[in-house]
Amino acid sequence: MRSTVMKRVQTPNLLPILALASFFIRLGGSISIRPVLTGPVMAYLGSSVALRCIAPNSSLPVTYELMGGDGVLMATIADLKGEQPASFYLKVTVALEGSYRCRATTGGSTAVSNSIKLTVVTPASNTRVTSEPYPPVAYEGSCIELSCSATKGSHLSYTWFFNRKEVTSSTSPLFHHTGNKLVMGKVTPEHAGYYSCMAWSIVQDTRRFSSSFEVKVTVKVYVSKPRISFSISNPGTSLSGNVTCWSTRGSPPVNISLLLDDKEVGSVTATESLAVWFSVAVVLGLDMGTVRCLVNTEVQKLMSEPLTLEVVPVGGAVKVEVEYLYRADSKLTAARLSCGVSRGTFPEYSWLLNDSVLPPETHRDSHIQPDPPHYALTDHRRILVLPKVGPEESGYYRCRARDSYNDSGHWVESEAVQVQVTGRILNCMPEAASSTETPSQVFMNTIEILTIAFCCFHFVTLAVALGCIYKMFDQNQDHDQVAIIGFDTLPLSASTSSEQDGPLSRDLVVQNQVHSDTDLT
Repeated sequence: MRSTVMKRVQTPNLLPILALASFFIRLGGSISIRPVLTGPVMAYLGSSVALRCIAPNSSLPVTYELMGGDGVLMATIADLKGEQPASFYLKVTVALEGSYRCRATTGGSTAVSNSIKLTVVTPASNTRVTSEPYPPVAYEGSCIELSCSATKGSHLSYTWFFNRKEVTSSTSPLFHHTGNKLVMGKVTPEHAGYYSCMAWSIVQDTRRFSSSFEVKVTVKVYVSKPRISFSISNPGTSLSGNVTCWSTRGSPPVNISLLLDDKEVGSVTATESLAVWFSVAVVLGLDMGTVRCLVNTEVQKLMSEPLTLEVVPVGGAVKVEVEYLYRADSKLTAARLSCGVSRGTFPEYSWLLNDSVLPPETHRDSHIQPDPPHYALTDHRRILVLPKVGPEESGYYRCRARDSYNDSGHWVESEAVQVQVTGRILNCMPEAASSTETPSQVFMNTIEILTIAFCCFHFVTLAVALGCIYKMFDQNQDHDQVAIIGFDTLPLSASTSSEQDGPLSRDLVVQNQVHSDTDLT
């Protein structure tokens, strides 16, 4: 009877324990479900991607559901084997860009995985280069901006090429690369060339790109001030003049005109070079007017200096001037002879040594190499330079001139000038700068001469000053003696009156008294 009562009492006490144990079992089962979602974060448009979800150590069966960022169910997969991830394959479209989660359910327990944000990348296509200004033509100092544009594409990077070489900040300091733009500030002729670009993107080590065609960038150079020259020829019986207009720099095409007394007489468009020629009529001795060259571009208008169209025949006196050249050590090293003509627009010069015409400086028509000449001709043979002056170069030199357009014209000759190495020429410099002395010795000798001259100057000044002082003192003594002698001859009344006159009279009285005492003794 007692045992039966005890069983009845103990049975109700086990129910709470069993219920609590069942709760913990259920709670432990729900905590163990921890799904994990893996997959790419970027994908190219039109490609396929796989998102995989798995809940490790979960009881079977497990149901996996792929949900979008807004919680919309996209696909469901059941795992009946265990420890097998559920793979969700998706065709990438623009609408698929967003966040994704995986929900796993097993044995009445449900859990949600981590989130993955998928970014859809559109490959570049139809890439081209645009420019500002367009077309890409600018003058030096201007700015050119190139842009790399693709019809389609996202998450793009850009690479530029100049003359098919990649442009980088380290190798190309002339360019400024920012975003899809390549900026050239204050362009120079070095910027001219061919440019292209490439737009590209990269996803999981897969690179897709689109390249543009090349675009030619032209940098124009401003035209320099035009120059003008006048030449003449004698092709037949009459003379023909030729006016040349040219610029030393600039980018063609340019329009070059010839103005005669401010009226246009000719115009040429230079497309390759910057030099043009105009034919003009020529009359000897007649002033045919003033000509100028005018250069026109789209941004410039320049004019040359004026030139008078006048052909004066060679005539008047012809003179030779000789200049001797010395080294730093005062040794004669060369001589330069120049020929001057009183008048003549187009003179032709020729030189003679001891009445023999000097041959041309070069022999272009001969295959035999002549001996090097002992002279050189410059300034259209007007100047004769003797690099060395020795016995072979000594003699009488003359120059002659005639019209260059008349090969049969008369020569006008100068007087003969002697060029000879003599002691007077060799020693025409100061003796302190002899050929055996170095420049430092010459400098020291000059300092010594200046020092001696300075001392002599001071000595002479001191002697003159002493002489002047002595002269002044000697004049004062002579004046005193004259005054004493004159006082002895004066009468007593004059002596008395002198005592009232002033300091000079008193001094004379005292001196007279001393003189009288001396006589008494």
